[in-house]
Amino acid sequence: MLSFDLRSLETKAVHVDGSLEPTDPIWEEADVHPSEPIRVTGRLSSAGEGRFYFSGRIEGRLTLPCRLCLEEVDVGVDEEVHFLLAEIGAEEADDPDVFLYDPSGRNLDLRPSVRETWLLTAPAFVQCREDCKGLCATCGTNLNQSTCNCTPTATDSRWGGLLKHQSDAH
Repeated sequence: MLSFDLRSLETKAVHVDGSLEPTDPIWEEADVHPSEPIRVTGRLSSAGEGRFYFSGRIEGRLTLPCRLCLEEVDVGVDEEVHFLLAEIGAEEADDPDVFLYDPSGRNLDLRPSVRETWLLTAPAFVQCREDCKGLCATCGTNLNQSTCNCTPTATDSRWGGLLKHQSDAH
């Protein structure tokens, strides 16, 4: 569960143990979606009038293409997170590290904060392995799996002076 009664939060802290599903409508099309539910655990407590503080962990997995060879890579995300939630219109509203909530609502929904935290935490690019050879720029062959018979492309002549200087230095 990632939604909590605002009135009860003002009097006592609560233990958070819930998940955010990859199919939840909170996700936007361009988001890096998790491949399984994100587990959210921690403590949510009052941090003064109209403010709440979350301290805990988010854990999940995502699948991304290797940035060199495009093979899919399964990546785990496990991060300790802390964030402040404040009422819309509060003096902290301009702070990008503060998440805002509607004080006229009955519940405090952590899903938007978890989504944004996930987007900041999850890697944007991955590599399948450190020595990935990538794809041939000419024919597209995955050079980790086989070699190709493509001839190396000619270097742009505008770089000739720089290449000559580099070979002279060795």
